[in-house]
Amino acid sequence: MSETPAIVKLLNGCVDLHCHSGPNPFPRRIDHAEAGKDGERLGMRGVLVKSHHHNTVMDLLAMSGRLAEVSTEVFGGIALNSMVGGLNPHAVRMSLYMGGRVVWFPTVSSGRHIDCHPEGDHFPTATVPLTADRIDIAGDDGELKPEVHEILGIIDETGALMSAGHLHPDSIRQLFEAGQARGLRRMIISHPNFVIGAEPEQCLEYVRLGAFIEHEIVMYDPEAAMRWDPRSLLEWIERIGPEHTVLASDMGQHNNPPPVDGFLRVAGALLDLGLPEKDLRRMVRDNPSYLLGLD
Repeated sequence: MSETPAIVKLLNGCVDLHCHSGPNPFPRRIDHAEAGKDGERLGMRGVLVKSHHHNTVMDLLAMSGRLAEVSTEVFGGIALNSMVGGLNPHAVRMSLYMGGRVVWFPTVSSGRHIDCHPEGDHFPTATVPLTADRIDIAGDDGELKPEVHEILGIIDETGALMSAGHLHPDSIRQLFEAGQARGLRRMIISHPNFVIGAEPEQCLEYVRLGAFIEHEIVMYDPEAAMRWDPRSLLEWIERIGPEHTVLASDMGQHNNPPPVDGFLRVAGALLDLGLPEKDLRRMVRDNPSYLLGLD
């Protein structure tokens, strides 16, 4: 299905919770202001920009003049990799107090990510030398580290979104259990079938703990680098339920199309496979709007 007024209208007001725009040590196709401008093509309500390496809130504050001219609002947050000190409550507090909307627990510094991609497979070459030291959320005793609990407290205080990053499925369950006990209302896991390796039954357990399951447009766009079959995405949606599912781009890299192009193509493919329009709207608009605190 090509870009048509009908599908553009259907996607109006959508929210992208996973945009990899720049600046960034990895080469990017667009910067954050350009990501917001791209979102205007769909009347996007919001774009959440992510870096594995730094607090994107500071980028957005520096771009405030350009962003003021963009109708799609752009939000930032912080990923707890070694580049920001890992499980660093001070960095989390600064990011969220200055307007951040999300904390991603370790991604490229998680043991799961390092084990899956020791040579950086499926990731571009950084423009500067980088190392990602392993960051574990639990100590030798198997219990969550005190810093994790402090960070959960800051997330609770600010009402931010907590992402499980690229942790091992068992660690994700442990984190979500702690989040549920704390009373967190916004929790998410990204691409369970890439890097993380969580099965649908495990994801249903996360859902019971209050989490949403995010799937990435970039994996299913026929013009992007990965090109998975959209039918497998539909199977995940039907298994987990659209009420617990989010579709996000995970795009912005130099070797992938603009995020909006990906949304248009993958949304069209899902509709062609029989996905009801109301379910698509829920996954691209309603659920991410809630998780980003827009409603």
